[in-house]
Amino acid sequence: MEQALQGIRVLDFSRFLAGPYCGMLLAMMGAEVIRVEVPGGEIDRELGPFAPNGESMYPWISSCQKLGITLNLRSEKGRVVLSELVKKSDILIEAFLPQAKAAMGLDYESLRQVNPGIIMVSVSGFGQNGPYANRGSFDAIAQGMSGMMSITGFPGTKPVKLGTAAVDCGTGVYGALGAMFALYRRQRTGVGQLVDVSLLDTAVSFMETVFAEFQVLGELRPQIGNRRPFTAPTDMYQARDGYVNMSVSTDAFWRRFTKLIGREDLRDDPRFKSNRVRFKNQAFLNALAGEWVAGKTVAETMNELEKAGIPCGPVYSIPEVLADPQVKARQMVVEVDYPGVGRVPVPGVPTKLSETPGRIDRRAPRVGEDNYDVYARLLGYSVEEIDRLKEEGVI
Repeated sequence: MEQALQGIRVLDFSRFLAGPYCGMLLAMMGAEVIRVEVPGGEIDRELGPFAPNGESMYPWISSCQKLGITLNLRSEKGRVVLSELVKKSDILIEAFLPQAKAAMGLDYESLRQVNPGIIMVSVSGFGQNGPYANRGSFDAIAQGMSGMMSITGFPGTKPVKLGTAAVDCGTGVYGALGAMFALYRRQRTGVGQLVDVSLLDTAVSFMETVFAEFQVLGELRPQIGNRRPFTAPTDMYQARDGYVNMSVSTDAFWRRFTKLIGREDLRDDPRFKSNRVRFKNQAFLNALAGEWVAGKTVAETMNELEKAGIPCGPVYSIPEVLADPQVKARQMVVEVDYPGVGRVPVPGVPTKLSETPGRIDRRAPRVGEDNYDVYARLLGYSVEEIDRLKEEGVI
């Protein structure tokens, strides 16, 4: 079946999560994405968790659908090979500090001389300019510096990070989106460009109205646990056998909720009649909702809320997520075969295209697994030449 990015070739020199995830998003949609690692493998293969066969599972969530080759950019021959690959590629993803990539010939100014149409996605902690440009970073650091951790958690607790690397994944999404913007322009001009995305920029962009609340209203958003700051009752509530999230976030939902719980006397109460005042009375409203949920099971609560047309959802354990019929219907967890391990569940394709759907049906490559295929097919190298490059430490 045709895919949206068929015919697009991507060189992925990135490691850890943000850059590789960007590459995998492009690979899902049919681009030929070639993961380029140093001989022996990148540092992200040293990160846990580890499978029973000893392999790091880390690349499994960010390198499906890719081919895998090795290349030593610290060698003169390696940089020659890089130029040959760049001439035959559309997008290059990298995640090195500015000084390091310049030493390897992996900077945009050098690569655009080789291929003026190349689109380079530079993924970093802090961006390609500014006082922190040469600093390294990770997801949690960006969460902390964006203010995200300061508003996460329950009142009076220390700052808390999100349970997953959402900033890394978000930066990967921004990188893939930027590459699409640049490809669209290149169709008209033939000229590529640099796409600059960073973890801190992504984390700051996720902060909703928090900065305006401070500067315009003079208010610092506090830690509020699972509540929403400006709607109520909107929280996580304990049922007899688990937890339910409920969001009474509009006036229409409020009217439905008062009818559902038999408290229509509160519907037009001046303290609660609109969102503008309800959030000021969160303590009362959340206690009211909590009492209503407490005597029910999760299933009973969900059934009544759904019938009333009020947004709600259970708080799942991981096994429950895997068993959920909606997750299955949307194919949001797919299984990929890994030799020596078996079927491994990985997140599926989040963007559904009706005519050119994406897919995940190829496992992440092992180190240098596709050296012979890629170097022979793309660059015309013979087996003997590839063997010699391997002996010389170039690949």
